[in-house]
Amino acid sequence: MEWVADAEGLIVNNSVAVNEELLQNAPRLKVIAQMAVGYDNVDIEACSKYNIPFGNTPGVLVDATADLAFSLLLCSARRIHEGWDFVRANSWALGHKLSFGIDIAGKTLGIVGMGQIGAAVAQRAKAFGMNVIYYNRNRRHDDDKIGVAYQSFENLLDKSDAIIVLTPLSQETRGLFGREEFRKMKSTAYFINVSRGPVVNTDALVEALQSGEIAYAALDVTDPEPVAQDHPLLKLSNILITPHIGSATVETRTAMAQITVDNLLAGLADRPLAACVNASRIIGKSEKSL
Repeated sequence: MEWVADAEGLIVNNSVAVNEELLQNAPRLKVIAQMAVGYDNVDIEACSKYNIPFGNTPGVLVDATADLAFSLLLCSARRIHEGWDFVRANSWALGHKLSFGIDIAGKTLGIVGMGQIGAAVAQRAKAFGMNVIYYNRNRRHDDDKIGVAYQSFENLLDKSDAIIVLTPLSQETRGLFGREEFRKMKSTAYFINVSRGPVVNTDALVEALQSGEIAYAALDVTDPEPVAQDHPLLKLSNILITPHIGSATVETRTAMAQITVDNLLAGLADRPLAACVNASRIIGKSEKSL
């Protein structure tokens, strides 16, 4: 709080709570920028109340995140990281047996959260011969163009051979996947989460993997995050976890950093931000978004 007392501009990450308390302690603040698309750590209403534009970095991480989401499915389905561990442990040379993976061609992929990233994942899945269904808060108007079919959430859980979660974290999506949802999935289902950790009830996921209610999980996000070394997730054999690297490519992070700086400098100069979440709520400022 001492640091923000004299700040005119603020760059934060999603581990920083931007709330009423912080803003009350920053009387000179003119702009806040975050190098991410999601902003569940930010009280947008409070920012608007203090007439402070908040900028994020939409659009530029679509392909990188879609690549990772589909890579997690591929690596899980073909047991790629288990195969590498198998080779390093000399099990191959010793003639041990490695568990088979599964084909993904002809399987049904369910996408929960069909925004830009979801559409990009669908494109990749279609190229691999998958049938793609999706659930979204609002049905899209271009299903035929993308080659996907809208389903209710219940139907998606029941029909999907693999589920990729891409929904933002909100009050509605927090804990969206719990015991009941995992019970409704196929016992052979693969569950991939690249959205936010709290979208999933972690205890319920552990139980589903232990009991065989679902076959496998691949996570780029967890709750808590990072995962403690003694966490039950790390004791499971049917899981793959990466350290929240959905946008972690040189090109994407460079583009995100540039937008963040552009947002910051624009706000300091009382100009429209390149990407402003609360543009319509800022008094006397005309904002635009990417």
